[in-house]
Amino acid sequence: PPPLAETPRRAPAARPFTMPTVGVGRDELFARLGQTSYTPEDLVEEGKAQHEFDELCFEFGIELDDVTSDRMMAANEIKNADAEAQAKLDELDDTVIYKIDIPANRYDLLCIEGIARSLRIFKGLESAPTYQIIEPAQRQIMRVKPSVKDVPRPFVVCAVLRGMNFEENNYKSFIDLQDKLHQNICRMRKLVAIGTHDLDVVEGPFQYDAQPRDEVSFVPLTEEDKEWTGKALLDHYNTDPGCKHLKPYTKLIYDCPNYPVISDAKGRVMSMPPIINGAHSRIQKGKTTNVFIECTATDLTKAHIVLDTMVTMFSEYCSEKFSVEPVDVIYETADGGVESTETTPRLSSRMAEAQLTDICSVIGVELDAPTVCELCTKMQLGPASYDEATGTISVTVPPTRSDILHAVDIIEDVAIAYGFNKLIPGEVPPTQTVGGPLPLNHFSDQLRDEVARAGFTEVLTHGLCMTRENFDNLRRVNDGSAVQLSNPANEEYEVVRTTLLPGLLKTLKHNKSMPVKDGIKFYEISDVVLQDTNADVGARNERHLAATYAGLTDGFEVIHGLVDRYGSDKSKLLSSFTML
Repeated sequence: PPPLAETPRRAPAARPFTMPTVGVGRDELFARLGQTSYTPEDLVEEGKAQHEFDELCFEFGIELDDVTSDRMMAANEIKNADAEAQAKLDELDDTVIYKIDIPANRYDLLCIEGIARSLRIFKGLESAPTYQIIEPAQRQIMRVKPSVKDVPRPFVVCAVLRGMNFEENNYKSFIDLQDKLHQNICRMRKLVAIGTHDLDVVEGPFQYDAQPRDEVSFVPLTEEDKEWTGKALLDHYNTDPGCKHLKPYTKLIYDCPNYPVISDAKGRVMSMPPIINGAHSRIQKGKTTNVFIECTATDLTKAHIVLDTMVTMFSEYCSEKFSVEPVDVIYETADGGVESTETTPRLSSRMAEAQLTDICSVIGVELDAPTVCELCTKMQLGPASYDEATGTISVTVPPTRSDILHAVDIIEDVAIAYGFNKLIPGEVPPTQTVGGPLPLNHFSDQLRDEVARAGFTEVLTHGLCMTRENFDNLRRVNDGSAVQLSNPANEEYEVVRTTLLPGLLKTLKHNKSMPVKDGIKFYEISDVVLQDTNADVGARNERHLAATYAGLTDGFEVIHGLVDRYGSDKSKLLSSFTML
């Protein structure tokens, strides 16, 4: 048969994931950890200091990936350096830098402040800090206009850090953390974009609005020589080689008629998210003491995580350590009324639970409740308590640990705090097993062979579709059984399919050029998802078989024969299938 034309497919497999790597100065890190007694001989490469730190990283669940310096990294990028290039290399710093691999969901470890603080708590050198929300004489206000819903970047969260002392090292770390968050949880600024400003040079209340792109006018951080309109600035970033680091972000709003803008009470543009901040409110080393942080977002949950991470990491430099001032974010209606008000940051702690028996079972070690509570405290999950009546360990999850989502996350942290090297099993299991497919998958493969022998061609379609494709186009009533995406990338990915028919019909649509003399027969065996309040995650998968026939005749006998063949003599095996 002729090859199929391009059909809707499942999303491709994800690329092998790379853990974030954070570069920290060795000497500054050791000073923060209180490791100042090393001799020059200890500090040489592969020496005692590096070996002990490598062991500490392993115990904590992170990894020392490389030991380098700014000069070494630049030298590796420049091959056959001439005299001028060599002179520039000689000017670079030789300070030793440790490159540390961090788990992708530990956003609190993306800067030296978070790494040093976590390791000190892990080693028992200090207790986890208590973060405070300090009420100012008058709160700052951010007014959100309804026009931002059309950008779309409808959410914003804010905070104020008072009495900051920006020096060379913590200023660089402040900027680096924003970059790391943008690359990680912010998904290259698609979900969240961070803006930081000198609060003393702007005046509240602030406003978040969407303005016509040719009417937006301000002096950006990168081009301090003149004012630019929004559209002209993005055109400049798309063509200027010196701004290639900003080019990937321009597509996020380039085609929008209105661009998002944050401005102060005097109308001065502070930022045009998610692209660039204004030069007027830029943070300056040695001068800026009060910092206004705003995070605009398409995902409000991630915006709160990003803001909490920023303020918890750098509030240690405030005049009152680990304190932050709240900001009222007021969402306005079209007539200027108040739709809703939210105070940010949240900085809220929450409780999470895990069964003591589950903890001991998973890690393979019998531990008593006081020991488990102590181990949780080492991982910043304290204070922890034990309920003897229910056998439950309750931990306190701080705002820095957004990665704690399930009881298994608590179990993982207990295992880390207990020590990987202590988890080696004492004996080899008495039985040996060989891996094999699940019964459902094995039967699915057998059924595919049978249906293919009946002349049907298998297709593999996308698991997401439009709401109307799943219901209206099939003349089905939307009964609310479909799982909806809270922030779909586009309208084609609104719900998880509850039937395989939309994908098959779309495949027929894309293959209308195929000869139909002998009929076109497609089939698919795959999963659909249905909401289920009894399931742990609120939904369940069902394996379905669907088949379609298109030809010069109605072909009812073709589909009827398929159902008769595989829906009767194998009724027991098909108990977990739905025939369509």
